[in-house]
Parts: sequence; structure tokens; C-alpha cells
Amino acid sequence: MMSLSGMPSASSMFQAYVSMSASISLFKTMMNQLVPRQVQQYIVTNIRSYFHTNSSKVTLVIDEKDGMGINEIYNAAEIYLSTRISPEFQRFKISKRPKDTDVNVKFGNCGKVADSFEGIELVWRFVHEEVSNNTIPNGSGGGGGCSEKRYFELSFNKQHKDKILNCYIPLVMNKAIAMCNDKKVVKLHALNSHSYNSIGWDSVNLEHPSTFETLALEPKLKKTIIEDLDRFLKRKEFYRRVGKAWKRGYLLYGPPGTGKSSLIAAIANYLKFDIYDLEFSNIKRDSDLRRLLLSTKNRSILVIEDIDCSVEPPQRTDFKKEKKFQDSQLTLSGLLNFIDGLWSSCGDERVIIFTTNHKERLEPALLRPGRMDMHIHMSYLTSESFKVLASNYLEISDPNYRGFKEVQELIDGVQTTPAEVAEQLMQSEDPDVCIEGLVKFLKRKRISHNEELEETEDNNTTADDAQLLEVKRRKTRSMA
Repeated sequence: MMSLSGMPSASSMFQAYVSMSASISLFKTMMNQLVPRQVQQYIVTNIRSYFHTNSSKVTLVIDEKDGMGINEIYNAAEIYLSTRISPEFQRFKISKRPKDTDVNVKFGNCGKVADSFEGIELVWRFVHEEVSNNTIPNGSGGGGGCSEKRYFELSFNKQHKDKILNCYIPLVMNKAIAMCNDKKVVKLHALNSHSYNSIGWDSVNLEHPSTFETLALEPKLKKTIIEDLDRFLKRKEFYRRVGKAWKRGYLLYGPPGTGKSSLIAAIANYLKFDIYDLEFSNIKRDSDLRRLLLSTKNRSILVIEDIDCSVEPPQRTDFKKEKKFQDSQLTLSGLLNFIDGLWSSCGDERVIIFTTNHKERLEPALLRPGRMDMHIHMSYLTSESFKVLASNYLEISDPNYRGFKEVQELIDGVQTTPAEVAEQLMQSEDPDVCIEGLVKFLKRKRISHNEELEETEDNNTTADDAQLLEVKRRKTRSMA
């Protein structure tokens, strides 16, 4: 038995500990300064794999992104695990928007969540890291700064791998879809530049209350649109069988104020599809357009308003226009490929809606079927569609209501938009006052319209007279 006199003293043990700690700190500092982070991670990974070669566990890594696209398994896992919060998590992100029924909970720090499936024990681990852009290949990080990397790790006994992949993961995705459908709130996504060299999406709840019931549209046209949307939703296998991307393109054209934006909101509320509002003025390159398309979700509506103003194709005879268009790097061919080229097939159940006030200004290549499948003319208000406005604003459904028929006759004789009539119907809480004011407004509009017609006829007559006078002068000169 060793005597106490043979043991080192406490001071010598402490000095040895300090010396060892200093050596370890110096070694770690040298490693961080001299060895690149990728090499460090490679060494650590190999050391771990060496000691875990015979481990019975297997781990699935579920990244937030799949290349440039969205990883749907990550989104499903985030929704599914939000109902299985573990005490290990100490930091959460919570939010609630006006139309949300419940508080939205997301993970804010790393931690583990335990789960089980048919007697199999599973451990989910959420990882949130900051990655230096300097370590990203090809300098795509913009030359500095940090970006976030989020992913899940799912660990379990490797003998159950097939059951987890074929049964448990589909279960998680189906439950996440069911949870989303139960509290589905339509989102409106808009472009936002998060950094100098990056464009992404920000979203808010779509608060627009427009529906097909409240839309002042011709009943026949309204029915046609609804039937087309229903047919589109049911034809997944048909699109796949004929080799076409599962998408549908609509062109809404007509004068301002005829309800194009309201129709878009009604379609979104009817389908329960999110809206992505694409503003081409913020997109500088075709590559940005492709990346934004890949970051949109399935079952969504892509909206490009005022397409005649968004992209101006170069004229071969106009060198300045052509050079300006090329400098923007957002080309007509890039737009066409976005609509119906290879990149348009990256996603299912997509609706693309274009709007314009001037259909005649559009490039013919944009109008063909497959790009804009259905052309919807948003015309001026008619006596039939006025009934919807009267019901919405005045709660009048009786066609024999005082002044109602006079309004309908006046509407059929002038060109007025739903927005103009709606403004008149909001002038008072008294329906009689609103109807009276609308009659006066329509009469003034009819008088103004007739005066414009007379002025146009006078101008045409003057031009004809001048032309006849010039012919007579030429005849007189020739006779002389």
C-alpha cells in the first residue's frame, strides 16, 4: 500500500493542472488560427465515426433547404414537433397574427424532443447554427457576414430504418398537413431585400375579404372561372399523364377599377392558396427569378400585376431600348422560361395570374396557351352585376326598390367601373340617399360621355371637310 509520503503534494498537482490547461488552450488557439474550420469539422467527424462504428443508432439529417428549394420534410417536422415541446428547450419563437386561431411556436435554440412510433424510441434534435459566408464556396455569400443554418436530426435504432422512412416520416408529413389545414390562413408574400445581394419573401395574413359571392362580376363569367378552378384542382393525374406541369395561367385585362385585384383575392380565398406578389422592378437577374420561384410553396398563386409595364421586350430597331433591357439582365426569354419552361415545372398546383390594363401592348409570345391559358376580360359594370353591389353595400335585393331600375338603365348606357359605383354607395348609411346620389352621378357621367362623342364627331367632320377642301384645291390646280 502506497504511503502518503509517496503522493505528490497538492501544490504540485495544481501546478500540473494549470500547465495542462494552458497547453490545451494554446493548442486550441493554434488549431483555430492555423487549421481551417472545414478541416476541423472533417477531423472531428472522422474521430466521432471511429468511436461510433459499431453504434446501433442511425441519424437522419433534415436540412431546412434542399439545394435552392424548400425541404418539405423540415417544414412538416417543425409543425409536428411544435406540439411536443420538450423541457430541454428554453428559448422559443412565438407569434400570432390577426387571423391565427392559436399561437405559433417555433424552436429558438438547440435541443431534443423525444417521440415514439410503434414501440420505437426516437429522438429529434433541432440545431441552429451561424455559418460564416466566407466559408461558402464560390463566394456566393456576398463577401462576409453570417447566415443561419437550421436542421433537424432524427436518431433511432438502425434496425428500424425502413419502417421510419416508409411509415413514420409520411405520418409526420400527413399530420403536419392536417394541422395546417385546420388553421389555414392565406398568406400574402412580398419581395424583401434582406441583404445587399439577396432577395427573399416576407409575408402577412391576407386580410382581403373578397369572395366570389361578394364579387361584382357577371354571373356567367363567375361560374366559368369557378368551374375552371375546380377542374384544375382535380386533374393532377391528367397533367402528369399528358406530360405537363400542374399549373394554370390566367390573364386579367380591362380598365382600372374593374375588380382585377378583388378577383385575385377571391380566387385565393376560394382555393386557400397563398399569394406571392412578384414585383419585377426589384428583380435584376433571371437567376434571381428562378431562385424566387423555387422558394415558393406548392398550392400557391404567383401574381404579376401590370405585366405590360413590368417587362418591356427590346425592339430590334431601337438600340437604346435594347441595351437598357440587356443591362437589367432580366430578359423576356427568362420570363417565358419562368412561365412555361423547365423551371416552371419545379412545383405543383400552381396558379399564375397576370394583370394588365392594356392587353394590346403585350408581347404576343406571352399570350399563347400554356402561358396564359384563360383570358378574363374585366369589363365595366353591368345592370346584372350591380345587383351584387346593391346587396353588399345597401343590403338591397328587391329589384323593385325605389330608383333601382333607373340605376340599372343608366348603368347600361354609360361606361362606369365597379369601383366608381361602390364609392357612391358608401356616401351614406341611408340606402335612399345612396341611390339618389348614384342616379345623379350616372346622369352626369352620361352627359359627359355624350359631350365627348359629339366633340369626337365634330373633330372627324372637320377633318373630313378639310380633306374635301384639299381635294378640290388639287383639282383646281390640275385644271389650271
